[in-house]
Order: sequence, then structure tokens, then C-alpha cells
Amino acid sequence: MVQAVKDSSPRPAQLRLRRSIATVAFAAAIVLVALLGRERSAEAANATPGGLGFHFENVAAQAGLDFVHRGPALDPRLDNVAPLIAAMGAGVSVADVDRDGWPDFYLTNSRFGSPNALYINRHDGTFVNRAAEAGIADLNRPGEGVSMGAVWGDFDNDGLEDLLVYKYGYLQLFRNLGGLHFQDITAQAGLRHWMNSNGAIWFDFDRDGLLDLYVTAYFRSDVDLWHVKSTRIMHNSWEFATNGGVNRLYHNLGGGRFEDVTDRTGTGSTRWTLAAGSADFNHDGWPDLFLANDYGPEELYLNDGGRRFILTRSGLESDSKSGMSVTLGDVLNRGRLDVFVTNISEPGYLFQGNNLRLNFLAELGRFEQGAGQGGVIANAGWAWGAQLGDLDNDGRNELFIVNGYVSADRDRDYWYGMSKVAGANGNLFEDTRNWAPVGNASLSGFERSRVLVSRDGKWEDVAGQVGVTDEYDGRAIALADLGNRGVLDVIVANQGQPVLLYRNTLEPGRHWIGFDLAGTRSNRSAIGTEVTVFAPGLRQLRVVDGGMGFSSQNDRRLHFGLGAVTELDSVEIRWPSGTRQVLGRLDVDRFHQLVEPGPTP
Repeated sequence: MVQAVKDSSPRPAQLRLRRSIATVAFAAAIVLVALLGRERSAEAANATPGGLGFHFENVAAQAGLDFVHRGPALDPRLDNVAPLIAAMGAGVSVADVDRDGWPDFYLTNSRFGSPNALYINRHDGTFVNRAAEAGIADLNRPGEGVSMGAVWGDFDNDGLEDLLVYKYGYLQLFRNLGGLHFQDITAQAGLRHWMNSNGAIWFDFDRDGLLDLYVTAYFRSDVDLWHVKSTRIMHNSWEFATNGGVNRLYHNLGGGRFEDVTDRTGTGSTRWTLAAGSADFNHDGWPDLFLANDYGPEELYLNDGGRRFILTRSGLESDSKSGMSVTLGDVLNRGRLDVFVTNISEPGYLFQGNNLRLNFLAELGRFEQGAGQGGVIANAGWAWGAQLGDLDNDGRNELFIVNGYVSADRDRDYWYGMSKVAGANGNLFEDTRNWAPVGNASLSGFERSRVLVSRDGKWEDVAGQVGVTDEYDGRAIALADLGNRGVLDVIVANQGQPVLLYRNTLEPGRHWIGFDLAGTRSNRSAIGTEVTVFAPGLRQLRVVDGGMGFSSQNDRRLHFGLGAVTELDSVEIRWPSGTRQVLGRLDVDRFHQLVEPGPTP
């Protein structure tokens, strides 16, 4: 018997329809990009407070925070460029370390003998440093390296957040034993590797319920910055460098052991990666990787069913040059995760501009640029850490950016020396001996932070109006509701300078809802879980991050501002295991503790 086989090839009419749909989607993308590009810059640094519905106050001193970051002192052979090479390492990462329902945070230091800090929340607006007694303070030692940042994640699913500290030096993994005690298990975990890293993230790439670890690399692993064998340690191109260290993907085998699966999965980028972020960008159920690379283009690695990653051309190649930070957020409230990447913006010398990558992978197979040409999104100085979050609880994302590279002598500038080496052949600037001495000169120093709000399709810098006026060399930012008030506060780690704690105050009448998630079939930390809130006139998506921004990690509880909305239509949760959960009308103005449901019998 011969069976008829249906011809599935598209008819001409179908092809025309598909092209029309793609054309409409592209037109929509262009319109959205144009709207985002209609920014108007405000001279906010000198503006007076008021009228925006939220305001920040630096309360670090009142909160008991006396931490001052110290940068590394390197091999004397690198003295001429030491201010540039040693200009990273101030990191901040948030977690509820002691499981009391209040977020705590960890700060990294970067000089031998200078301790890291673990600030435990005392529930009254103050914090106490417990790092020494916890065993995670004295980590910066000769022969071991210095801390560049840290990320929290419950890799053994015991309900306690464990700590990975990445370094210019050997990685360190600490198991949380409870009672504010940690055990260094780096060697037995198979992670004692010299990495020269500025970033790491936890994510479950194969969805087996165990958190895996992706660690970025900057300098090559054979470079010891305190005992250099050669001064040829710099990048081999100003815009397309490929001679950095090898990023590493470590698969969690269970039982406290990890396996290096970098080669097998195709994730070993050598593009001087400064930051990574993970989310399911193409909505196929598998977490992908987005990399911000210094001296080169951003990279998107799409997850192929948990077996390997595929480096994908997706509109990132032409206009990304010196990526510093990867920040994820639903910028247009479409239920899509977009990406903000910081870059260098110094008009007259080097203007690369920040990138706002609007996610149109479903329609166009690419991201669209939404930063505009020279507007307030693109032009934010020498930008480092950034975070998207609803700072005023109006149901839309704001953007907090910190800036500034080296602040030294206000009357001396290194831009001329930088431009000379930047215009040279790669063989020349790869060797630090060919760089003019920096001395006490500044390079994009004394730059103020930015706070960008979107109003009627226009982005505006309101930093001065909302009380953000510091000119520190900002590096890492973390957002956290430190007081359980339904408001996002901001912690800023500054390079060689004091930590800032911006307490956020809102005008009355702005509602919110928060979610504290715990996985069962998924990883216990619920990292990678997506939550979408639906309400009249509102749809917004957020993801639990295992590290986001530059050397930073936010409160993993998800915060949604609701504006005047007092009743939700529904909440949809997509757990990493593939479980989809839909909840009805939850109460607003409170946190909801939700546990992943088990399989239906």
C-alpha cells in the first residue's frame, strides 16, 4: 500500500507571508530603536532633587560600612602601566548567606594582605563584617593571587549559598557549612586553576539540577602579574584581540566535583572577556551565554540542547569594541530579555558607546541596537558596571551605570599617551615596554555615575536630581532590597575607594511584588528561573541571575514595580527544569516564597 506524503515545502504565498511578517517585525524594531534613540541629555549633575518619585542617599557610614578597596601592587617591570592593569578588582555580590530572610553582601579586595568583607544584615539598616570568623576574609596572599570578584550559588543543593571567588590567581570555592562557617574545597572540587579572571557566573547549562560554573579569563593563565616572564602580556589588537586567557566551563558532577568541559562544549573564548551573562535568549528552554569582551566584539553562544554551544552571528559584530558589563532586563516590557553592555565613551578621543541590545532573535534572528548615536544611553563616560532594575516602582526599568577608569592628578591626562599606543601596530602595544608611563596622570577620571530613566520613549539622565553625585572610579553595582521594604537599594564597589550604599526612598503609592524562589528538580538557588508578571497595562520579565553586570551579583529575589496597580492578572514561572507554573492573583506589596512544584502524578 502506498501512502500519500504531504509536501511540507512552503508555497510561494507562504514565502511571501513569511517575508511580510519579517518585514513588519524589522520595521517595529526600527521604530523601537528610534524611540530609544530620542534621548535628551539633562544637566543632571547640578539639578535640584524632586519630581521623579525616588531619591538616593549614601548611608554607608550610618550602615556601618567602613570598607575601602585596595588595588594590587604588581611586578615592578609593569610599573609604567600599573595604574591601568591594576584598575580592576572591586566586586560586590549579594546573597542571604545565613538564611534569615535578609540579604547580605560580599566585597572583594585586591592587594596582598587586604581582607575581603562579608557584611551581614542586622535588620535595622546596619551591617556587621563577619568575613574573618567565616573564613573568607584572608584570601589575598602571595602565590595565591588577589580577588577580582565573587558569585554565590548553592552548587550542592543543601539550601545554603556557597561562594566562588575568582582572582588574578587561583580560583577558590567555599562550601557554606551553616552558622557563618565556610570550608575551602577548591582542590577536591577540581577547581584549583590559575585563571586571571574578572568574572564568573553560575548556571545549569545541561538542566540536570546542578549548578555549573563559567569563569571568564582576561590575561593568559601563564601570566603571573607579580612575576612576569615577559612584558608581552597585552592584547594583540585594539578592536579584534584574540590572545587573552581561555574562558572555562566547569560541569558540576555532583558530590562536590567539577569537570572542565570547555573544549567539548566549544565555550573557550580567548577574547579578553570581562563579563558574562546567561539566560534563554532564543526561548528554546536552554540557557545561553552572552559575553562582553574587551578589545573586541561581544559574543553570543547559543546552547544546543545542553551538549554544546554554538557561537552565533546575531548583530553583535559591527559596533561592539570594549565590552565591560553584561546586564539583562526586559527593557521594553515585551516579555523578552534584552542586554545592556558598557563601553568607552570619551568624545574627542575614543567614542565606542554603550550598547543596548534589543532582543529580536525570534523575528529577525538578531539583536537590534537601541542605544542611539551619542545619546545618554551610548554616552556615559568610561562605563563599567551597570544594572537594570525598577528603581522607582513604576513598572519600567531604570539603568544605573558607574564610570571612571583612573582618577589621579586632575591636571594631568593620559589620553594622548593612550591614543599614541592605540594607533600603533599590534606587535608594539602587546609589549608593555612600548607604553608611555602613566605616572600620576588620570584617564577618564572623576566621572560621575548615571541614573537613566525612560519617560514617553525618551531616556534622561537624572543622577544629580535623585542624589547620585559621586565621582569615584565605580566598578561593580548590585541591586538589593536590603531593608525588605519593597524598594531596590544600590551597592557600589569603587576601585581603590570606599564602598557606597545608596538607600532608595520612594514617594507613597507605588506598589510592588517580590519573589523568593527555591528549585526542587531545578537547582535550589533557582538560578535561570524566569518570572513574568501580567497586570492591566503591564507585562515584565525577570530572571534569577547567577552573576550579572561587572564583578557583581544582585539580590536573587526578583523585584517587580507595579506603579498604581494593586491586582495582578497572573504570574508565569518558567523553571530551569522545564516546569511551567502559572499562578493567579497574588497579593501585592509583599514577598512570595515559592517552591518549584514536583511532577504531576
